[in-house]
Amino acid sequence: MLNRIVLIGRLTRDPELRYTSNGTPVCNFTLAVERNYTNRNGDRDVDFINIVTWRGLAENCARHLGKGRLVGVDGSLQIRKSENNNRTYINPEVNADNVRFLDFGNNNGSRNNNQGQYQNNQSNKQQNNNQAQQNNNNQQQSQDDFDAQFDDNFDADDFDVPF
Repeated sequence: MLNRIVLIGRLTRDPELRYTSNGTPVCNFTLAVERNYTNRNGDRDVDFINIVTWRGLAENCARHLGKGRLVGVDGSLQIRKSENNNRTYINPEVNADNVRFLDFGNNNGSRNNNQGQYQNNQSNKQQNNNQAQQNNNNQQQSQDDFDAQFDDNFDADDFDVPF
């Protein structure tokens, strides 16, 4: 049997971290996922999918995620049934095995660190480009020296080429 689901969407609210009676962390949040097609009005409908994470992943999600964050979720579909007033309710949810943070958070210092890293990378790229330009200039100078040494006034129009 195979029960796998992969979703990419945005959190509709901040995650809720709770602990079971034996102390196991569990985190719940809702993911808004756009459908791949448009409706008659040309709009994309959105599905709101409940996500459940456990243990260390639950603590990381609660610590680093917030409303509006873009995440990728990999897990399995699970259906919980509950009864209330003689009615049976079916609650689908995704039991997440892996949650990927797909954008930068703005509620902690991670965004500033990533921007600093981005600026360092840009600086390194600029240095590499300058060094590559200097190497190209040196190669061009070497080529010019070689051409001057063996200048034979070669003209390609002097030869008949069969094609």
